[in-house]
Amino acid sequence: MKMTPQADIRKQSAAQLEEWFIQRNHPKFRVKQVLEWLWKKSVGDFEHMTNLSQNLRKELAESFVIRPVQACDVQKSSDRTIKTAFRLHDGPVVEGVLIPTTSRMTACISSQAGCSLTCAFCATGKLKLLRNLDAGEIYDQVAFIRKQSEENYGIPLSNIVYMGMGEPLLNYKNVLESIGRITSPDGLGMSPQRITVSTAGIGKMIRKLGDDKVKFNLALSLHAADDEKRSKIMPINESNSLEELSAALLHFYRETGTRPTLEYILFHDFNDSLEDAAKLEQFVRSVPSKVNIIEYNPIGDGLFQRADEQRLQRFCSFLEQRGVIVNVRKSRGKDIDAACGQLANKNKGAKTEQKSDA
Repeated sequence: MKMTPQADIRKQSAAQLEEWFIQRNHPKFRVKQVLEWLWKKSVGDFEHMTNLSQNLRKELAESFVIRPVQACDVQKSSDRTIKTAFRLHDGPVVEGVLIPTTSRMTACISSQAGCSLTCAFCATGKLKLLRNLDAGEIYDQVAFIRKQSEENYGIPLSNIVYMGMGEPLLNYKNVLESIGRITSPDGLGMSPQRITVSTAGIGKMIRKLGDDKVKFNLALSLHAADDEKRSKIMPINESNSLEELSAALLHFYRETGTRPTLEYILFHDFNDSLEDAAKLEQFVRSVPSKVNIIEYNPIGDGLFQRADEQRLQRFCSFLEQRGVIVNVRKSRGKDIDAACGQLANKNKGAKTEQKSDA
């Protein structure tokens, strides 16, 4: 007799699980217990659901599977940054990073295995897109890094950024579902205001975030405020111009009341002149926003280098003198495989190209 594949229990709705319990003459309150084990206590094995009978745990294991991500490589930097490679149940490797600072503990997590956007400065862009992560796989990274933060530093996780591998807005449904699980009182209970989703810039999906009245923060990976330069390093700009992105961000701001962040990696002799700063200021004027200037973490191919400190300071001073809100984000984990995609490349995170389920 042909065996029916077991269903992933974390992809079942509460109503579907309730029906399963009713069919087997189990009380409905068991559904709440199971969901609590999955999303609040983050268990990856039915045997750990100790308030369920042994027989019920066996029945669940016969009908369903739990597919947690597995840490396969962990690197700890001298600056306390911890980078983890996570292997998915079907083989691909993604990355998550714990970034400790004086004021916060931040988890940087992935939403796709690989990426299709081929940004010239990003190690992930050199990986093929294998597939989207499901909501459970995204959630697992947060649960793991939260535990990592508490065990290594005795400090709870405070912030989450969807700035790891992949383009979150090309995995819209699963990203929003994962945020729902992470922020729910029945999940990890984190505030959506402590979550930032970063996009390379897909205008129609930024507008959809506004239409959906999301409560989390939005960041745009800008990196150049002129279309010609931006298209050279980010091919996505050819179909999502700065004019389109400006209008989409303004729509997002009007619908959510949340001021987006513009991320700007400063590259040596590419986008670090005062002329570039003036163009960035002009873009900021088009939509209420703040700017994060980011130190580049070179990926080893020699195409781009970090702007020197003097030019960084001059660039920031130009903006600040004109009333732009500017924060500088220093590079972290310089002594480990810290640039996005490096650790997955090392662990052969993209072996074969598959069709994405975007």
